[in-house]
Amino acid sequence: MKILVTGAAGFIGFHVAKYLLDRGDEVVGLDNLNDYYDVNLKYDRLKQLEEHEKQINFRFVRLDVADRNGMDAVFRDGRFDRVIHLAAQAGVRYSIEDPHAYIDSNVVGFMNVLEGCRHNEVGHLVYASTSSVYGANTRMPFSEHEIADHPLAIYGATKRANELMAHSYSHLFRLPTTGLRFFTVYGPWGRPDMALFLFTRNILEGKPIDVFNYGHHMRDFTFVDDIVEGVVRACDKTAEPNPNWDSDHPDPATSNAPFRVYNIGNNNPVQLTRYIEVLEDCLGKTAEKNLLPLQPGDVPDTYADASALADEVGYKPETSVEEGVKRFVDWYMDYHNVKA
Repeated sequence: MKILVTGAAGFIGFHVAKYLLDRGDEVVGLDNLNDYYDVNLKYDRLKQLEEHEKQINFRFVRLDVADRNGMDAVFRDGRFDRVIHLAAQAGVRYSIEDPHAYIDSNVVGFMNVLEGCRHNEVGHLVYASTSSVYGANTRMPFSEHEIADHPLAIYGATKRANELMAHSYSHLFRLPTTGLRFFTVYGPWGRPDMALFLFTRNILEGKPIDVFNYGHHMRDFTFVDDIVEGVVRACDKTAEPNPNWDSDHPDPATSNAPFRVYNIGNNNPVQLTRYIEVLEDCLGKTAEKNLLPLQPGDVPDTYADASALADEVGYKPETSVEEGVKRFVDWYMDYHNVKA
């Protein structure tokens, strides 16, 4: 298939594009290469794709998804079979500092993607949502079949808006859409602003690490390879209407339109202190911890009910934190040329 992957120079987008190339798909990767974090890491990811053994199947387009005319041209010229939309302004904490960046990228950009799919006969749109949509929900594990309308930060609000926008296009234009709520993704080539990257760098440099909520966070840490497998399998399974959908008892995860929402999480929450212990074991160093209260916009715990993904898509994340953190550390040491 010919697949557009937005955010292809990003953490998850890079891994998805590489997976698709490995299996022989034609990939158009789109990214604006902004400087939210070190652009060199994005260029290095792109270099991996451009040097791939099947790089003849890869083309890169530098473009912001909020560029309406540019996106129109990409879709018109591309004639894509599928679209995997992963471009976004990420980060809960930064959304408090610069909320406009989230509206531009996550709302305006998503509108441009929806319009591109609508007018160019795209067979299926798969897009990234987030566990942050659950916000004030406290019933664990989080289920797609329960209402998630109380996000605690604008980041989560924009992603919930994406789900609602997607449903309207699925209803009006019969565009199949699948939203994927990611739970705390980590792994090689990860973002430098994420906890595992920050912890690793500071521990190796002998600096203290900031541990919020005094380390009592529970997170459903999900290894990036598991996320990618779920994304691609969801892409291959085109969303269909739920014939049993009942408006008197509406299921938020399905519809009488070709619309689906799935959690992708490890279904095994781990306390932040344990996560740090595993990292310390992998590095052979003990962290100096700066214990701090819960940050604004953060939720104390996340825990995914991933049964729908397993039942309908046929996949369940399974990489343990011990294995995943070790693979991240091995990559980090190699990428940064750090001697053990």
